[in-house]
Amino acid sequence: MASLNTLPADTWNIDPAHTEISFVARHLMVTKVRGKFTDYSATVVAADPISDSSVEFTVQTASVDTGSADRDAHVKSGDFFDVETYPTMTFKATQITDDEITGDLTIKDVTKPVTFSYDFNGVATDPWGATRAGFEASGEINRNDFGMTFNAPLDGGGVLISEKIKINLDLEFTKA
Repeated sequence: MASLNTLPADTWNIDPAHTEISFVARHLMVTKVRGKFTDYSATVVAADPISDSSVEFTVQTASVDTGSADRDAHVKSGDFFDVETYPTMTFKATQITDDEITGDLTIKDVTKPVTFSYDFNGVATDPWGATRAGFEASGEINRNDFGMTFNAPLDGGGVLISEKIKINLDLEFTKA
């Protein structure tokens, strides 16, 4: 992997056409359900040293897509994101190192620190002359910490939906 120190100091904006913000939850404790968000914005202001850089994301919670209209409606309801009351979730970095970004994640007006491990995949110039940078990141949250406590017990033990949610980010930024 490339060193983040090779990211030119500048402002970088997310390229939604080449980015995926997704999550994974356990369902019935025996399988996984995946979802993603389709409407978001993000900016990285790269600096030298990297610890002086900034990262900010805003995700429109109503853009959740799990591949099932019924499930999407439930995830948008008050049991989970309550998109009518809380239309966005945000992340703002508070500490950046060579392999981790820690910051404040706010969902439903609850703010908690979250750490994402990341790989910086480097910088390239596309055929049209735009400078692009790629990252992969992952982290985990407990959805109960953000007031998303809906669940149902299962016969024989376990619950319908895991508390732990894995977050996966495949990110491409364009130099502003």
